[in-house]
Amino acid sequence: MRVSLVPDRLFETYEEITPEYLRQRGIRLLLSDLDYTLAPKYVPHPDDRVREWLRRMEEGGVQVMILSNNRSSHRVETFCRELGIPYVGHAQKPRTTGFHRAMEQAGVTAAETAMMGDKLLTDMLGANLAGVLALMVEPAGGPKGAWNRVLHALQAPFKAVCRRRHT
Repeated sequence: MRVSLVPDRLFETYEEITPEYLRQRGIRLLLSDLDYTLAPKYVPHPDDRVREWLRRMEEGGVQVMILSNNRSSHRVETFCRELGIPYVGHAQKPRTTGFHRAMEQAGVTAAETAMMGDKLLTDMLGANLAGVLALMVEPAGGPKGAWNRVLHALQAPFKAVCRRRHT
């Protein structure tokens, strides 16, 4: 267990994360946040880019599962049903309970799991606490609303630490 807000790696978008990148690290399960990670919160349905990326992941032997704190299960259920992928809702990130439920459901260990998300305090802290690879993406559609803009501005120093590690 590592108490850290710093992601292991930072990407501009989810599309930069490839099955090859994950396989090289022994990853078989990619947990993904939904809102502002795969699509802005105001986008109700997955687009063709998400579908194509998921197809490549599946062909590459990487299972993708949504791990969401979304209080309303309707959005997550609808999005995942349309994509044909499983999810763990009410995950309570950064608590590790949702991570462990997802890994158990997929039959993998923490060493075989990565978490992709756009927020340090939920996605990256939770990933680090659960002992999984922490992959951060910039928010899809940009941060909307005053609170999200402040939250993402506060993340800048931690992102800078991550970038320095990989230059």
